[in-house]
Amino acid sequence: MRNGRGPSLPPNRRLRRTLAGLLVSIPTLSYMACGSEDDGGCIPYGPEEATRTTTEWVPDGSEPTHANCMEACVPQNLPDFRGCELESRPGSYADGGGSGQYLSYSCRYIAPGGCRTDGRHPEGLLAGRVEARCALGALFAEMAWLEAASVPAFLRLADELKAHGAPDALVRAARRAAGEEVRHTRAMEALARRHGASVAAVELAPFAERSLEAMLLENAREGCVRETYGAVVAGWQARNAGDTQVRAELGRIAGDELRHAELAWAVEAWAAERLTAAERQRVREAMHDELHTLERLVEQEEPEAVLVEQAGLPSRDAARQLLRGLQVLAA
Repeated sequence: MRNGRGPSLPPNRRLRRTLAGLLVSIPTLSYMACGSEDDGGCIPYGPEEATRTTTEWVPDGSEPTHANCMEACVPQNLPDFRGCELESRPGSYADGGGSGQYLSYSCRYIAPGGCRTDGRHPEGLLAGRVEARCALGALFAEMAWLEAASVPAFLRLADELKAHGAPDALVRAARRAAGEEVRHTRAMEALARRHGASVAAVELAPFAERSLEAMLLENAREGCVRETYGAVVAGWQARNAGDTQVRAELGRIAGDELRHAELAWAVEAWAAERLTAAERQRVREAMHDELHTLERLVEQEEPEAVLVEQAGLPSRDAARQLLRGLQVLAA
């Protein structure tokens, strides 16, 4: 029994072995501590504009690969894309000779602060604005906002599971997860306030009734992928954060997030026999598509040193290895 509310879901031993193995097998990356003791490692925060430039040489009489800079930039799927510039200069190709021109496509975007722990995003979640004076405050405020957004997502999941005839253990686990996310929100809010940040209110579009397949497509993306990745990142932060308060809070949260990931995989297993072959295939494709989306995000982001040192975020290389290790679960 757990808190007198019926039996808990059985542990997913494959998931637990995979996550535990990743946390001990991937080396950490040490940074020199940033900031002073007075500000708890808080460095000034502000989104910085970055530029990604690609250049091609076009021989005289030939057409360039891209008709304009937008055509060159948009396929790169840059975060917070802001615009582009196209520059050309005449010149000869160093290797092959001949005359032509060099075309440089400069794509401007806002560089993100680092790959965050993701929760279960509810359908219709509206973007929130972080008000923070430093990188750590911005991180914890965003984490608090994401935890708060997970509360209605789990409550909706519980209602839908019940409506679709799921076992009571799954319904109870979803409701329990909503309560745990409330505690997570308060913990992250406290860390955000400690670093001078405020947490945006969660705003949602009204929920509408949906099919079992639609619920499972969301569960595949937000549960089997995002929450599973969030669970391993929380465990990583609990082990590696230089800030003792962050280690303590994430240590408490990591166990809950692991159970939330187990719930997602339990829902996926329960529903497998209730879907047609075509529906099951679409759910698996949604899972793999979300993994590819996370891969792109990881490749685009390198957390600031203070977030790795004090908050324990995995570096890009570590995040890449953590995500690669989780792909076995979706195979």
